[in-house]
Amino acid sequence: MDWLGIGVSIIGVALLILVLLLIRPLNKLAAVLSNLQKSTKNLPNQVEDLTSQARDTLSAGNDTLQTVNKQVKELSPIFYMLGDATRAANHASSSMADVVMKVREDKSEGNVFTSRNHLEGLYGMMTLVYFMIQTSKNRKTIDMS
Repeated sequence: MDWLGIGVSIIGVALLILVLLLIRPLNKLAAVLSNLQKSTKNLPNQVEDLTSQARDTLSAGNDTLQTVNKQVKELSPIFYMLGDATRAANHASSSMADVVMKVREDKSEGNVFTSRNHLEGLYGMMTLVYFMIQTSKNRKTIDMS
């Protein structure tokens, strides 16, 4: 039993030395964990403040988008009118170009006369005026019916 007692005593002394060596690191670890607890104690309040600020910012952005959507809806008829006017002008100019090209391609006696006397510009202007008068008459008859 003597040997057993000596072995237990050696193990006890070894554990005592181990505890004495680990006291300092364990105290430092306890201090770190204490500081961590202090730091994270305010974390829920900070997260709540951040989420409320984000909610306010998103609400303001939503309000701004709704205002912009209202203004775009108010301007939509103007854009439609501009589109209609552009299509009408395009149609008129293409119709006029067709008429002018048809007259130019026609190799009649009047065409030879205008090119010989250099009257192409005047002839084009007269064609344009004639076409506008015809278009005006057509619109009046369409509007009347």
